[in-house]
Parts: sequence; C-alpha cells; structure tokens
Amino acid sequence: MTDAMRNLARRPISLLRGFLDSEAAGGLILMGTAAVALVVANSALAPAYFDALGAYVGPLSVGHWVNDGLMAVFFLLVGLEIKREMLDGQLASWSNRALPGIAAAGGMLVPALIYLAFNGGSADTARGWAIPTATDIAFALGVMSLLGPRVPAALKVFLAALAIIDDLGAVVIIALFYSGALSMIDLGLAAAALVVLVAMNRGGVGRLWPFLLVGAALWFFVLRSGVHATIAGVLLALTIPLRPAPAAPDDLAHSLLHRLEHALHRPVAFLVVPIFGFANAGVSFAGLGTDAFTQPLTLGVALGLLVGKLAGVFGASALAIRFGIATLPFRASWTHMVGVSLLCGIGFTMSLFIGLLAFADDPLLQAKVKIGILAGSLLAGLLGWLVLRLAPMPREVRAE
Repeated sequence: MTDAMRNLARRPISLLRGFLDSEAAGGLILMGTAAVALVVANSALAPAYFDALGAYVGPLSVGHWVNDGLMAVFFLLVGLEIKREMLDGQLASWSNRALPGIAAAGGMLVPALIYLAFNGGSADTARGWAIPTATDIAFALGVMSLLGPRVPAALKVFLAALAIIDDLGAVVIIALFYSGALSMIDLGLAAAALVVLVAMNRGGVGRLWPFLLVGAALWFFVLRSGVHATIAGVLLALTIPLRPAPAAPDDLAHSLLHRLEHALHRPVAFLVVPIFGFANAGVSFAGLGTDAFTQPLTLGVALGLLVGKLAGVFGASALAIRFGIATLPFRASWTHMVGVSLLCGIGFTMSLFIGLLAFADDPLLQAKVKIGILAGSLLAGLLGWLVLRLAPMPREVRAE
C-alpha cells in the first residue's frame, strides 16, 4: 500500500455522510415535534404554550433564548460541517462541488422569484423573499430514510452536499439582509473576539475550551451588535482548527473541528432542532379564515418551496448535466432527480428561522408564513417520497 493510500485510509468519513442514519432519525423526531406543536397551539393548552414562549428568563424571553441562543449552537454545527466538507469532504474539489453547487443556486434563485411574483408589489411582505430558498437537511433526509435501499447512496450524498451549500447561502443572506440597527462598539468588540480566535487557531491552541470561552463572548457581542446572534456560531466554527493532533499527524479524526462536530451532532439533531421546531411550528388557526391559505404571502412561500425548489434544483441540475459540467449521481436516474428536487422543498427549520427574522414585529404575518412553510414542506415531502418510491430500484439493489 502506498503512502497516499495509507493517508486516504486514515482520512475520517465526513460526519454528514457517516451519520446519515442518525441525521434522518433527527428529521423524523423534528416531524413529530412540529406536529405536537400544531396540536398544542390549537388546543386548550395554547395559552400556556404561548405564555411560556413569551416568559422572560434573564434578559431574553424563552423564545429568544431558543432562536438566538440554542440556534447559535445549530449554526455552529452548520459552520463546522461547511468547513469540514469544503476542506476535506464531499465539497473539497471543484468537480464535486459542481452539481450540488449549481443545483443549490437554482434552488435559491427560482423560489425567491416565485415568492416575489406574489409579493414583489407589497413593501410589507416583499422582505420575506428569502423564506422559500432554504432546504431542511434533517427533514429531507428523514423522508429519504423511509425509502431505505430504494434511494441510491450517491443521491443521499448529493442532497446532503446541496443542503450544506444551501445553508451557506442562508447564512450569507441572514448576515446581509436580516440584521438590525448596528452598534459599532459591539461590532468592534465582536471583531476583537474574532481576531483572538483566529490568533488561537494560528498559534496552535490544542484545546477546545479556550475557543468555546472566547466564542461565548463573541456570541454576546454579536447579539448586542444588531447582527443576528446565530452568525457568531458560524464565525466560531470557521476558526476551529482542522489539523491532526501532533501525536497522529495523518489522522484528521482527532482534529478539534472533528471532535467538536462529533460532540455536537446528536445534541443538535435530537435536542436543539426539535426544541426549535416545537417553539416555532405552533401556529394557532384561531381567527384565521380560509382566505389565510390563499393570501399572496402564504402562496408565495408554499409555491416557492413546492414549485420553486423543483424547478430550480432540477432545472439547474439538468442544464449542468446537459452541458457536460457535471454528471448524474452514481446509479441515480432522472426520476430520482425529480424526487430529490421535490424533497429540497422541505424548508422547515431554516425557512421558519428566516421568516421570524423577516417579520419579527408582526405575529399575523408570521402565522401566514408558518402556514405557507408547513403546507409547502408537507406537499413537497409527500410528493418527493412518492416519486422516489415509484422510481426504478438502483441497479445494485436489483442485482441482489
């Protein structure tokens, strides 16, 4: 065995690919908590549910602690995964980035255009253009997991890589378009904390706790600065070293980034995201007539997710493959591509998050956004499952 082959053998499998099954399980739990939230919000427990979310614990309400605090941990994991995949995973080369990157771009552009087709003339709702651009990887993989071996393994990797690039786009959108009035003093303090983190990375600090300690300060200053606090999680992730330990110079599995990613994966999948879903999926239908389902805001979100993601992801992928920029995922058919494009319309977690930012001061608009997200995501998930269920079995399965 050559040295190159030995190094490849030592290279750890990406957490995103190595834990696809548990990621899918997290998606199934998220479905359950979202359903429970809807039931609770429309039951006799509704007053207690909404009062609990509005109750203050220290300087923030429970809802804000979930959305600004817990979700910063989610974004920390997203940032770690983005860095990991870009430097040493599925997205480490331009050839591997081509198809999911082009598909993600189409899957963000077309939904935004569909949303604006319904809401572009309204200054009140046009701000939500980014809501249907996101893909919920846990939910989508959860639906895909129900199909077992009927889905080619390469298609799961394609969906995961696409969602990672999609998350990166969502992070940039949140930072650029959904920040509040800025405090230059707190921005300066946040920048100083970031400089310290970069210096620790360059200086070879070999323990996680100093990064996490300075990262907590970074979160506090970003929270006060007017930039959304979850961006601190991504910034912290980008400074966590992806270096092997000195005792095992060829083994990236013991890098600080890999260790932190491994430690966060299950708590985020099984605790953080379900709590977020429970806290934010609960929309009360009291006082909302049937016309709420036909409002431009609701339709723009729902059709952006259902139609926009299908047209954007599948259309961009087809063009990239047609012009020889990329190839179909291994053993996948065009029917599989239609199915996975529909699953990309499940925008639950990130779409809810962007919707809350876009209409932070208007609970009625938030309710309509939630209805659109739930309707679009549900239809996209059901149709995606159906298409993949009817797709021809992958050749390696048929041969057994």
